[in-house]
Amino acid sequence: MPKAPRIVSLLPSATEILCLVGGSDLLVGRSHECDYPQGLANLPVLTAARTTYTGGPGSVGAAADIDRQVREVLASSPSQGSVIEAPPSLYSLDTEMLESLRPDIILTQNLCEVCSIALPEVQAAARRIGEKTGTEPTVISLDPHTLEQVYDDCLVIGAAVGNEDEAVRTVAGLRERFYAAAEIVPSFAYAPIVGFLEWTDPLFIAGHWTVQLIERAGGRHPLNETVAKEGSGAAAGAMHSERVAGKSISVPHEIFAATKPEALVIAPCGLNLEQTRHATTEIARQDWFRSLPAVLNGKVALVDGNQYFNRPGPRLVDAFEWMVAWLHGRGDRIPAGFGWEAWTATDE
Repeated sequence: MPKAPRIVSLLPSATEILCLVGGSDLLVGRSHECDYPQGLANLPVLTAARTTYTGGPGSVGAAADIDRQVREVLASSPSQGSVIEAPPSLYSLDTEMLESLRPDIILTQNLCEVCSIALPEVQAAARRIGEKTGTEPTVISLDPHTLEQVYDDCLVIGAAVGNEDEAVRTVAGLRERFYAAAEIVPSFAYAPIVGFLEWTDPLFIAGHWTVQLIERAGGRHPLNETVAKEGSGAAAGAMHSERVAGKSISVPHEIFAATKPEALVIAPCGLNLEQTRHATTEIARQDWFRSLPAVLNGKVALVDGNQYFNRPGPRLVDAFEWMVAWLHGRGDRIPAGFGWEAWTATDE
C-alpha cells in the first residue's frame, strides 16, 4: 500500500479544497492565512506577511497605507538568513521549518503576487529540499480565473492525494448548489448594475470569477465585464461559464460613480468584516460615495471578502448563493453563517 503523502499548503483556498476532498489528515504545515476549516491552529505556520493593516476605530488612511506598503515591498528585493524573501514578495517563507516537515506535496498558487507567496520562491525551496534529501517535493500550483477552474482544482488536488472519487462527489455537490441558486435568477428581468469594491483606497473593482458570479446572479459589472471565449459565440444562458473577465483593476472614483451602481458590495481583499467596516467608514463621507444610487437606496452590503469572494475555493458557491439571495430579495436563501452585513448611511 503506497505511503500517504505529507502535504504542506501555502494557500488558504487549497487548504479548504484539500480538507473538503478528505485530505485534512495529510496536512503537516500551512500558511499564516490558512484559517478554515477549524482544527488547523496547531499545524506549523510557514509564512508571514511583510505588510501590516492598521485599520481600526478612528483610523485614517489605513487602506491607502496598505496599498503604499504593497507597492514599496514589490519594488524592493531583500534576502536574509534561512527565510526566503526573493523579490518581489509580500510574504516570507520559513525554509528551515519547511525542510523539517519533509513534505511530499506543496500546494501553492501562481495567480496573484499580492494574495499569497510567489511561486518561484516555493519552487526554489522545493529544489533546495531535493538537493538535501534526494527527493524533491511535488509543487502543485493553482491558477484559477473562473469558477469552473476552481472546480477543476478540486479534482487536481483530489487526484494528487488519491481521493479522486471524493473529489468528484465534492464537485458534483458544489455544482448542484450553484445550479439550485441560479434557478432563482429571473431569466428576463432587468439586470441591476452592481458595484463591487475589492479595495477602497485606491478603488479596485472586481475581476476574474467574481465578475462571473455577479453576472450569473443577474447583475451587470460595466467597468470589467466578462467576454466570451473565442469560439463560444455569445456564450449566453447555460453557456455563461464560457465568459471570462480580467483581473481586478483600479479605477478613479469619478469613473466608478459614473456607472451609477444600484447595488454595492464592499469586500476588500484580505480584510475581515470588522476591518471592512472601518475601511467603508473612511470613504463613506466622500461626496462621490454618498451620491451613489446604491447608497441613496440602502442597497449596500459589507462582506468578509477574505473568507468568501476573494478566496478562490469551495466557498465561492456560498458567495454565489448569497449574491443571488441578496440581489433578488430572497433572504431565506442566504447561507447560514455567511459573513456579511447590510450598511446604511447612518452607520458612518
